[in-house]
Amino acid sequence: MNRTTRLAVAVLGVLALAFVSLFVGVSDVTPASLLGPDRAEAWNVLLVSRVPRTVAIILAGASMAVAGMIMQMLVRNRFVEPSTAGTVESATLGILVVTVLAPGVPLVGKMGVAMVFALAGTALFLRILRAVPLRSVLVVPLVGLMLGGVISAVTTFFAYRLDLMQSLASWTTGDFSGVLRGRYELLWISFVLTVVAYVAADRFTVAGMGPDVTTSLGLNHRRVVTLGLVIVSMVTAVVVVTVGIVPFLGLVVPNVVSLLVGDHMRRGVPWVVVLGAGFVLACDLLGRVVNQPYEIPTGVVVGVVGSALFLFLLLRRPARVA
Repeated sequence: MNRTTRLAVAVLGVLALAFVSLFVGVSDVTPASLLGPDRAEAWNVLLVSRVPRTVAIILAGASMAVAGMIMQMLVRNRFVEPSTAGTVESATLGILVVTVLAPGVPLVGKMGVAMVFALAGTALFLRILRAVPLRSVLVVPLVGLMLGGVISAVTTFFAYRLDLMQSLASWTTGDFSGVLRGRYELLWISFVLTVVAYVAADRFTVAGMGPDVTTSLGLNHRRVVTLGLVIVSMVTAVVVVTVGIVPFLGLVVPNVVSLLVGDHMRRGVPWVVVLGAGFVLACDLLGRVVNQPYEIPTGVVVGVVGSALFLFLLLRRPARVA
């Protein structure tokens, strides 16, 4: 089976999961009910809730996985992604700041502030990496986790003092149960950014070889890195503002894809998109069926499975740079 055939099979698998997702939930929506006497109500639930939820899962899963791949390329470390580099925590701090200082700002404004904070947090992470002697590639994610922990502690402190802990929990828990038509459309921005990442994939691959190689090939290393960081920050902000934090996704999926197709980003992006969407779809379905009629938030399921896979990748073998 060649690479194209395997990718086609993977796409069919994701489409099958998406089809199942449309008919799993508390409301009794089945293919038969869509043609039955109560079909008006069934179609309403399908179009207002199930379809937007499924599309949101696919967009968030694909874009966050690609964002993780970009970070790994630019930092040249397999164990970096937005939730292990302080990016997600910085975006959450931005949402808290805009909520306190300008609570009437529309969702797009909150996304913009979250993006600025995410970009600043990621830039700070890279600045710290340049100042810290990296004797082991495992130091890089540890630095990111410590930075994220500090930013998260600051956010929690101010949220506690301002009686916003409940709101903070709703922002940070990746949950698609509240996704409805009209409340997820910002995620299409992440789709556009994913397309941009694919177009610029060769540049990111070259940038991952280091400043000297990038410059020798006629590219501006700083501009390529800046483009990558803007894409990562915008994707993170859009996803956090819309559905919350989906941890470890951008770490696990690119590593699996690297084992399948290697480190060339243009070949890897389609695989990352498909497997990222499929992974989140599978975790969301698991969260919906394991304790029916209640749901376990998707971010919790992804976090548990993703952290276990993260530990496996850490212990499996010494990390390779991108």
